[in-house]
Amino acid sequence: MASATGTRNSAVSTLGRGGTRRRVSPLTLRILAVNVLALVLLMAGLLYLGRYQDRLIQAETEALETEARIFASALGEGAVNRILTAPSPTGDEGGERFELAPELARPMIRRLAEATATRTRLYDIDGRMLSDSRVLVGSQGRIEIRELPSPPAGDPLSRAINDLYTRLIDVVPSREGLPVYREQPGEPNPDVERALSGEAAATVWRVDGAGGDPELLLTVAVPVQRYREVLGAVLLTRGGGEIDRAIRSVRFDILRVFAVALLVTVGLSFYLAGTIARPIRRLAQAADRLRTSHGRHAEIPDLTRRGDEIGELSGVLREMTDALWTRMDAIERFAADVAHEIKNPLTSLRSAVETAGRVSDPRHRDRLMAIIADDVQRLDRLISDISNASRLDAELSRAEPEPVDIGLLLAMLAELRQTVAETVAETVEEPVAAGGTGGAAAAPPRVIVDVTAGERLVVPGLEGRLTQLFQNLIDNALSFSPPGGLVRLTARRNGRSVTVVVSDQGPGIPEGKEEAIFDRFYTERPAGEKFGTHSGLGLSIVKQIVGAHNGSVFAQNRKISDGSIDGADFVVTLPLL
Repeated sequence: MASATGTRNSAVSTLGRGGTRRRVSPLTLRILAVNVLALVLLMAGLLYLGRYQDRLIQAETEALETEARIFASALGEGAVNRILTAPSPTGDEGGERFELAPELARPMIRRLAEATATRTRLYDIDGRMLSDSRVLVGSQGRIEIRELPSPPAGDPLSRAINDLYTRLIDVVPSREGLPVYREQPGEPNPDVERALSGEAAATVWRVDGAGGDPELLLTVAVPVQRYREVLGAVLLTRGGGEIDRAIRSVRFDILRVFAVALLVTVGLSFYLAGTIARPIRRLAQAADRLRTSHGRHAEIPDLTRRGDEIGELSGVLREMTDALWTRMDAIERFAADVAHEIKNPLTSLRSAVETAGRVSDPRHRDRLMAIIADDVQRLDRLISDISNASRLDAELSRAEPEPVDIGLLLAMLAELRQTVAETVAETVEEPVAAGGTGGAAAAPPRVIVDVTAGERLVVPGLEGRLTQLFQNLIDNALSFSPPGGLVRLTARRNGRSVTVVVSDQGPGIPEGKEEAIFDRFYTERPAGEKFGTHSGLGLSIVKQIVGAHNGSVFAQNRKISDGSIDGADFVVTLPLL
């Protein structure tokens, strides 16, 4: 058992030393994590920019469609050949029709595309491509123009940041749901097919960029018409670089603000953690020093001026420490008082035993044996009272309070005392009635109860200990009351509490001893009472029980008009339920 206790103490001590060596406390890390997580979630929501990207795509698509309509109108007016048709043998009248002229359309498309940096392609009514702004046709053959990826710019750190952005952030919002754009020779473009049927069409595509990252591609196709006759279709294609650059710019602005906010958040988190973790660590270290020290030089830091929960914790710990020292002082005083009280009958007992061995006179020996019996009885009573008093604290701290009706409790105790008094009186009168020589027995004091009828006086407490409390007060009042006297138990409601007064008709309390009578082992008995019949713990137990029930008790003399003492009042106040 000793080994297990030593192991536990060692583990606690190691934990305390480990706590003092930590550079960053777990509480600081938790505060930092919570604050930074909230900021990161907010930043992630801002970086999503889904609606912003949709609005940019919509605006870019509308602008591209406007350009396509302008191109189609220009081609319908300036790149068309007029063809006259003769009457047919079936009876159809001759007339004229229009068709696109590739030789006129190519330079026009090239000039129009140069101003917009947009790839423009022209298709005839059969879906064959007639012209492409990226293909130049001359006497030397065909020249195809392709855009090369821009070389990386800036210093290595900037390039690393851009690369990290591209890999981790540029995929938000995800473009995996967009259709993949692939050009297959001989396969018609779906937008062109719709344009040849007379409707404008626009699509947002996903293409693989130079680094394998998904990029946007916008396509718009509108019909080329002459007098509402569809002659072909114009397909405009533009990359999403401008959209990506706009989103990237906004995101970098957000990241800059996030970086500043992150620094401020981290600083404030460490400041907040410092105002919480460091004082708590100081309190823990002080409590550990207080636990391991052998004196009272270690004390809890006074942080009550903070005015917050940690200040309250500091105050409570200081009060708890004071209460512990007070309890230890009380235990030491109790041990000293017990040793002193037990030593007195032991000394008398030892002296009587030593004397009895040297006395030959039977009368003296009988007298010494009577003294020994009294001392043994006194020791037995003293040890029983001390045992009850020592168990009282433990019982009061463990038991749960329950409703106790003070009026019914006082009535029960008064009835019990009256029954005991009548029984004692009958046993004394029987020998006299049988012809004994003894005189009439003196009437014992009476106990009456004065409680307002119908008044509910219920307190939270332990019924057994409250019974002991009033039994001790009644016993004390009966011991000081004269034969035939009166002990009155009065209970009245006083706001949120009940006041019980136990009154006797005895000689009263010696002047200046109104508080001392509640001290442990203090005795002040009536004249003529046999020495050693009381241990001096009765009223001390009363005060202990009242304190455990959050009440108060005091004693005072009751005086009449001429100033003489008419008895003593013991006033107990307990909070009502």
